[in-house]
Amino acid sequence: MKKIFIVYGHYNDQSFNAAIKNTFIKTSEEKGNKVDCIDLYKEKFNPVFHGEKPDSIVLDHQKRIEQSDVIVLIAPIWNFRMPAIVEGWIDKVLSPPWAFRFKKIFGNYGYPVGNLSGKKAIVFCTYGSPQFAIRTFFLNMPTKRLRRGVFNICGISDVVYKRFFAVPFVSQEKRKKFLEVVKKTALNV
Repeated sequence: MKKIFIVYGHYNDQSFNAAIKNTFIKTSEEKGNKVDCIDLYKEKFNPVFHGEKPDSIVLDHQKRIEQSDVIVLIAPIWNFRMPAIVEGWIDKVLSPPWAFRFKKIFGNYGYPVGNLSGKKAIVFCTYGSPQFAIRTFFLNMPTKRLRRGVFNICGISDVVYKRFFAVPFVSQEKRKKFLEVVKKTALNV
């Protein structure tokens, strides 16, 4: 049994992101995994970071991550990033010195050392744009940033990234195929 911590970041319970979340949870639980899901919008998570110490909500999320084997992010990509509520969650929860620290080499130079090694991350993102545009013109920016700039720095090297393109424009049949990918991913946790 794996313990899975899901961070869900979409405001609409009828969205395709909600279908991803529900499919992943159902499939994971049917496999015998334990799922802990937070809905940042329903929780009214405050994404604004002013340099303050972690509050009780952030500390609770960090504790739940410590108890999990897998972290799952589910959110759309808007303007080449996740919604501000998810980005703020990343800034506040996956922050130093809890998620990573810096090892000093000399002077002001150092490198990050992750504190979350041994965990797996799965990212499900939806795009309004077609795949060609994201890969060609925008060089997979969201993928690289999340994998390298967030999870790898935190010590998580096992990152599965599933992207669903042109979601507002695809057929119901294509959406069903997308959800089959979600099921397969949940079965491979």
